[in-house]
Amino acid sequence: MTIKILIIEDHPAMIEGYKSILSFFGDDYNFEYTVAADCEAAYKHIFNSHKNFDLIFLDLMIPPAESLKLYSGEDLGTIIKKQMPNAKLIILTSHVEAIILYSIVKQINPEGLLVKSDFSGNDLILAIKNILAGNTHYTINVTRSIVEMNRDESFLDKYNREILKLICQGIKTKNLPKHLNLSLSSIDKRKVQIKDFLGIIKGNDEDIVLAAKKQGLV
Repeated sequence: MTIKILIIEDHPAMIEGYKSILSFFGDDYNFEYTVAADCEAAYKHIFNSHKNFDLIFLDLMIPPAESLKLYSGEDLGTIIKKQMPNAKLIILTSHVEAIILYSIVKQINPEGLLVKSDFSGNDLILAIKNILAGNTHYTINVTRSIVEMNRDESFLDKYNREILKLICQGIKTKNLPKHLNLSLSSIDKRKVQIKDFLGIIKGNDEDIVLAAKKQGLV
């Protein structure tokens, strides 16, 4: 059985690592590889390729393509799910922050979300088997984050989660409209909600980050 794979990764050693792990499947599958080292190259493969990829590996830290408004692997993941709904998407990340992992699940809904510190080569083989069989596979940090964040889902809607995540990544408030489909005034109102939720009476973005870390959100 032929499986067409797109690997979106900018580190050659990681690319070879994926191929080496996939070789353990032996003769069960014939893997055909396409590689993209940044968001722009991946975008071209997704929209211009005649291939219908079966399995896509996406590293969230892939270099951006700002001209295409692809600022991270998350933006690319959203496009992949819309453009190639039949492809199985496996996202790999070094992030362990609950709010980031939860946002990926809610916004992209990948078939696989793997925190790199959570798995070994054998675990990746198991994940691929599960996903090719039609199941989802999340590593332990992801599962824990979903449980934690579900408690606060009524407050932490899509935009509040995104604002909190971007602030914790060091994005200034004045630059947030570039990343969100919101006006600056709407963002300021939501920041007041975030401060109320975190128990901040008075404070700046640094206080938001500190409170979010203290509560285990990031």
